[in-house]
Amino acid sequence: MTTRETPAPYAPEHPARLPWATLAPEVYKAMVRLDAAARKGLDPKLLELVKVRASQLNRCALCLDMHSKDALAAGESVERLIQLGAWEESQHFYTEKELAAIELTEAVTVLTDGFVPDEVYAKAAKHFEDTELAQLIATITVINAWNRFGVATRQVPGHYTPGDHKH
Repeated sequence: MTTRETPAPYAPEHPARLPWATLAPEVYKAMVRLDAAARKGLDPKLLELVKVRASQLNRCALCLDMHSKDALAAGESVERLIQLGAWEESQHFYTEKELAAIELTEAVTVLTDGFVPDEVYAKAAKHFEDTELAQLIATITVINAWNRFGVATRQVPGHYTPGDHKH
């Protein structure tokens, strides 16, 4: 197996389907504004953990690429990012507050039961003040929307540099 210093601008096995941001620029701009509003008051490392976890669940390669790099740039450790996919077995890597946020992220992202369980919400409410909790729920909701755009239009990962674009 060989490695490249610069990833290809496309993935031939799964080419991008649609340049949605170019074709729907007002929607894209509104998403960027919504994302900026949702992130206010949240710790940058926690924010990126939440975005990476939702992106793992939604299998959004573009957002995984982007938010893993942003997490590292914000000072997150490689070890904690690697363990995030198995956080339930690796709880000792995270604070109780981070675990509450990660669990809430999963509950909001995977609504298979049609609701967020009371115990998950209560745990998050114990660790976050109301305003911060509202911002966290907004952030989880926004990353899920980004993930859906990325997955539906098959946006290609591998060429993001931290600071290029925030969402």
